[in-house]
Amino acid sequence: MRPSLLSLASILASASARGGNSYIFSSRSSATTSAAAAFLSLSSAKLARSTARAETIKVKDFPEDGGMDNQTCLNSSAVGDFDPDYPGTAMKRLRAVRERVSQLTEADLNGRWVDVRRKLLWAGGLRDLSGARPGEGYTGHSFNDWNHVDLTCMNDGSSDNQNDGRVKGIAVGNFLGEGIRTASLPELGPGGSWSTCALGCNQDPPQDVAHLQFKARVAFKLVWVPNEKFDTFVLVDDGGDLLARGTPSDGPGGLPPLRERVQNYRIMEGSKYSRAADAIAGESK
Repeated sequence: MRPSLLSLASILASASARGGNSYIFSSRSSATTSAAAAFLSLSSAKLARSTARAETIKVKDFPEDGGMDNQTCLNSSAVGDFDPDYPGTAMKRLRAVRERVSQLTEADLNGRWVDVRRKLLWAGGLRDLSGARPGEGYTGHSFNDWNHVDLTCMNDGSSDNQNDGRVKGIAVGNFLGEGIRTASLPELGPGGSWSTCALGCNQDPPQDVAHLQFKARVAFKLVWVPNEKFDTFVLVDDGGDLLARGTPSDGPGGLPPLRERVQNYRIMEGSKYSRAADAIAGESK
């Protein structure tokens, strides 16, 4: 009869009590002793394999420079819900936003711009509050100009952060907390969402509102493609990788003004955030 784990533990504890650091058993318990030894050997082997797997995860998930790549910040169980590089990120919410982006269909991304924009707000966890007052949840500007194109997920501890002057070109203060709480859809998880200003994102590391004011990664960024009409957009992640693309059916007339779309690309140009847009523009040449 196989001894239970509890009985094995009892035997080992008893033996330890009788013989200090040495395991001493009577001849009558030799069979059980062998089982206990086998159990310990198996447990040690499992522990060794688990340790090896943990070391492999550490090597894979944390680059030699000490930072984390974008995919690691989303998927690594070692990191969980905290991003040490950008601790203001609401990680659960960011993952939920990415999941919604992955659900967007071609019809969602290639319909009329007014409908496409509503889908982007939904994916980002924002209400369409075009009638609200600025500062009180107004989202009519989101993805509709050159600058407010960074869908940022910030945790509750950083939602009230203000610009201390480090984000150049943005008003000192730039208090957004009340609007974030009003406009954010709660079902995507803790924290809030906002379409923050992308100005400064072409530097390395990015010097924009998301990364400096809120100390958060962007869940996605909208970039207009520099083709002949600037009528196609891409959504890219914090590392600049392509998430989705669309060409609204009522473009260019139904899109944000051309000057806004051109300026949007210009603030990304030459950075990791323009790579996907540049590649698509190259397809038409």
